Amino acid sequence: MSARLDTAQPYAVGLYRIVVGLLFTCHGAASLFGVLGAEAAGRTVDAGAWPGWYAAVIQLVCGSLVLVGLGTRPAALLASGSMAYAYFKVHQPHALWPMENGGEASAMFCWAFLLLVFTGSGALGLDRLVASRTATKREPATQQATVSV
Repeated sequence: MSARLDTAQPYAVGLYRIVVGLLFTCHGAASLFGVLGAEAAGRTVDAGAWPGWYAAVIQLVCGSLVLVGLGTRPAALLASGSMAYAYFKVHQPHALWPMENGGEASAMFCWAFLLLVFTGSGALGLDRLVASRTATKREPATQQATVSV
């Protein structure tokens, strides 16, 4: 059973990446543009306001990159760091535990993106497509070098 699960691991990581990226992108879009129910809750941010507007831009951009699996590791690192900042600077001063201070989403996103920093994009991402094209372009040059030697 472990062997079968191991073969499915890249696809599970890829689906995980897609879901987390989509949720993060939606959160950024809601904060920036007042869509997806944010307009009714009054949860939009003013352009240039620190740190809310910058956090929303990071959410939208990094979430989109993670969603499509392009530059997953650096985008996930930036997203994880922004959520750590959000938790410790915005939520944690109000109470110790995430359930008390409203920081559950920040904590979960922080750890979810940190996991993607170490696992990479998995299957179904543009990172693999770019890597395979780069490897294909390098391969003929390497073969020519060994033939001429």
